[in-house]
Amino acid sequence: MAWHLFRLGRWSFRRRWTVAGIWALLLLTVALGATTLSGKTNDSFELSGIESTQAFDLIRERDPEAVPNGATARVVFQAPDGETLADPANQQAVADSLAALRTENVRSVVDPFEARAVSADGRTGFASVSYARSAVDLTTSDREALEAARDVAERAGLTATVGGDVLGVEIGGAIAELIGIAIAFVVLALTLGSLVAAGMPLLTALVGVGIGAASIAALTGFVELSTTTPALGTMLGLAVGIDYALFILSRYQAEVRQGRPLEEAVGRAVGTAGSAVVFAGLTVVIALVGLALCGIGFLTEMGLGAAFTVALAVLIALTLLPALLGFAGTRVVKKQIAAATEETDTDQSSGTSRTLGRRWIEGLARLRWPALVAGIAAAVVASIPVASLQLALPDDSTKPAGSDVRVAYDLIADNFGAGANGPLLVVIDTAQATDPAAAVGTATERLLALAAEDDSNITAVIPPITSDTPEAQQAFAEQLGTTQYATLTVIPQSGPANESTKDLVAGIRATLSDLPDQTGARALVTGVTAVGVDISNELTEVFPLYLAVVVGLALILLIAVFRSIWVPVKAALGFLFSVGVSLGATVAVFQWGWLNELVGLDTEGPVLFLLPILLTGILFGLAMDYEVFLVTRMREAYVHGTPARQAVIDGFTHSARVVAAAALIMVGVFAGFTLTDDIILKTIGFALAIGVLVDAFLVRMLIVPAVMLILGSRIWWLPRWMQKVVPTLDVEGESLARRLA
Repeated sequence: MAWHLFRLGRWSFRRRWTVAGIWALLLLTVALGATTLSGKTNDSFELSGIESTQAFDLIRERDPEAVPNGATARVVFQAPDGETLADPANQQAVADSLAALRTENVRSVVDPFEARAVSADGRTGFASVSYARSAVDLTTSDREALEAARDVAERAGLTATVGGDVLGVEIGGAIAELIGIAIAFVVLALTLGSLVAAGMPLLTALVGVGIGAASIAALTGFVELSTTTPALGTMLGLAVGIDYALFILSRYQAEVRQGRPLEEAVGRAVGTAGSAVVFAGLTVVIALVGLALCGIGFLTEMGLGAAFTVALAVLIALTLLPALLGFAGTRVVKKQIAAATEETDTDQSSGTSRTLGRRWIEGLARLRWPALVAGIAAAVVASIPVASLQLALPDDSTKPAGSDVRVAYDLIADNFGAGANGPLLVVIDTAQATDPAAAVGTATERLLALAAEDDSNITAVIPPITSDTPEAQQAFAEQLGTTQYATLTVIPQSGPANESTKDLVAGIRATLSDLPDQTGARALVTGVTAVGVDISNELTEVFPLYLAVVVGLALILLIAVFRSIWVPVKAALGFLFSVGVSLGATVAVFQWGWLNELVGLDTEGPVLFLLPILLTGILFGLAMDYEVFLVTRMREAYVHGTPARQAVIDGFTHSARVVAAAALIMVGVFAGFTLTDDIILKTIGFALAIGVLVDAFLVRMLIVPAVMLILGSRIWWLPRWMQKVVPTLDVEGESLARRLA
């Protein structure tokens, strides 16, 4: 393989204009496609087959005009001190405001007085607005009408704000990307010693991200994708694109400093470091594509989109980077660069040229057992918060303080209880009921009895019929006969993301579980919290399969790369420490509120429900990246005859500086996304930044070399029968060296 990559790198160097032209044409083509074909993305999380979405499907089937997942808005009004909304002038202002928001897409508007949604002091109330389209399909005029409604109320002297899913919060990904690029440029300049060299990994990464993001944008014209899909692809594409180019460029500088011609140096760099890049990229792609095993649409989209950008990063590092090196000539390997960045083993006895990495690994060799114990202990202690991990869908309480959505949420929570922001919907399917009205009545009575319990966590149960008059009952019976379903609303005391609300969902389902046996009807519980509970349960069930498949495939790949059993096993076990510390830190900051101001949060709440499986997939791939880059140089020294423990020292000396720089770049890119307003990207960015930081510096530079120094040559053990089965991939470039010699 190294020989083929050598030829690819050399060809790209020679045909630099052709290679650069191909990538430029591809970037231009997909950019044109993105501008002409791109559609809209959405923030919804849906999964077919679970109870909460079955309820929506039932409503659509029985009542085609209903839009159970249509956009919703809440307009919150508050009268000045000393006044109430019931005052004639204020009541008229509310009516005028609600009249101003009506558009052709508004299905219904329930004012505060009709819904009894006025606080006890009479000052605060909210109107519920339902739309005939989802939030992503609403028009500009729909949103402008909401703004106009707010202006009408404020001109009349009321305080008004709009909540719900109609008005989203801008992700602000561009700022996050700029922060990551700025950090990367500084680290690259210090590591490579040249502004020209520092600019090359950034340029290649931006080309890859541009092609990936534009391709995903063009795809949205045909498929509705999650808003997070292109953002996650950009995040990962930028991080790995810079890192992969850095590893090849660093090796190229080392080859040139040994006196090799530029063309041969490029070929050798791509043949050796490029081999590590290929297999590192493969582990990331395997982990991301494996997310499709979960069977959850939005998670599959995110995984495939990110895997596509990672694959692009690998291809660009192997082809476009050598072409750019051809254009740059010797400007990336000046003598002063060598003085600044050379990692040399010469004159080790005198210690005059010993690098920081060399001193670290030599000290680690002397204290390998204490270092191993201390490293494992630190990882275990930092992982303790995982024991209290709580998962939920993000709600409006996590929006930026001061935003309309957050202000509306807080006003409703303060005046009506947090549960009013996330009512639960109980759908009674009466198609098989012998007496539909009686079945609905039975369900209502059970929920009212549940609400009467001391610890029920229920504020109110709103039945489908609120009047006992014969006319109302007759109208309800006729409606029930047509649609064959009824809905009850349960308002919890706790907020949508609260653990108590999740327990309430389970309690309602248990209370109504025998309804089919008693009446022939069935009850389906849905709502934001119910959807989060159901998806979390599905993720928990599929997680062992996902982990087994992804880790199994990665282990097979790493066994082939290193021709060892214990190196891949040790790598996988070390990853557990990384993900444990990452989740522990996320719980401490986002759930417990420790130092959460540093990431722009002013509240605490459960962790994003899809984080554990998403973090596991992405971080596993990235962890194997550093394992490949770090241990490949150790393996290279070992197969060339260096004793096992000395090979660990020599390999670490050569690769530690570049691996540390690559990790800092990736941490900077991920950390930049913690400054966005989108809680999903904020959580993912923070967890990945901590995970990479821990994996690179605690696991790969402390625990891993300590284990390898303890085991010595036994770390490279491979059963005899496997030696005949496992292919020789020559990542170390041994056959390449023989050919060139």
